[in-house]
Amino acid sequence: MPVATDTRLKTEEIKPGIGSRVLNAKEELLSGALATEIRELLEQRGVLVFPQIGFTDEEQIAFTRTLGTFAPEGEGNEGVTKITLDVKENPSSAEYLKGSLYWHIDGTRNDVPILASLLSCRVPSPKGTGNTGFCNTYAAYEALPDEQKAEIEDYRVAHGPWASLFYYEPEPSLAKLKGYQGIGEAELPLVWKHRSGRKSLVLGCTAQRVLGVDAMTSAQILVGLREWATSEPFSYSHEWSVGDLVIWDNTGTMHRAEAYDPTCGRMMHRTKLQGEEPFE
Repeated sequence: MPVATDTRLKTEEIKPGIGSRVLNAKEELLSGALATEIRELLEQRGVLVFPQIGFTDEEQIAFTRTLGTFAPEGEGNEGVTKITLDVKENPSSAEYLKGSLYWHIDGTRNDVPILASLLSCRVPSPKGTGNTGFCNTYAAYEALPDEQKAEIEDYRVAHGPWASLFYYEPEPSLAKLKGYQGIGEAELPLVWKHRSGRKSLVLGCTAQRVLGVDAMTSAQILVGLREWATSEPFSYSHEWSVGDLVIWDNTGTMHRAEAYDPTCGRMMHRTKLQGEEPFE
């Protein structure tokens, strides 16, 4: 279906510090005519919600491609990825996805993390459970007092998936711990200095320690900044309806799945945009 050349992005703000809803029709979104505006808005707002847009898998992939370079997951995988804690539906990674119940940024082991994730709802969990929480780490950094910004400016943090294991399994076996540690670890800046000139915080459950400070101080820094970044002014909890699509800027937000019954059938389909900027 042809799309008029005067198509405009139709949005409404969710909260002052995070999130916008995009209200354009499916055909307008798939045309690519709004891609530049959507990319700009995503960087500004952190999270974009497309209420009950109802993309098929093929349409979700096509829409993802309008926004940048599609990043398939796994060798030879050109489709979407099923996101669920149900081991019957996701036997290979349901265990690993338990870490997604805690605040995190995707790709902290990579030099260049993904730019964004697009998640669509196929089956929601029962009302009151299974929301996805987001927080704007650009806005959280920008609202810090100047003296605190100066204090944390040059801190480096060790990140590894093994650190997230202890959030949901405080007493893992040695074999499991070694398996998670074998995935690797990376040293990242606490304050990401972006090419745009803006700065964001790099936090989450993969953050194991601040380098160069004692363990107690390190824990206080990481917990204090997480508490700040996830506080009400910078955070948004999305309650899913069938057909919803949400995009979040992985370079300037954290996210988490909120607790739900793994056997309830909750099912999300995810696509990703390839990263364009290294941690700096």
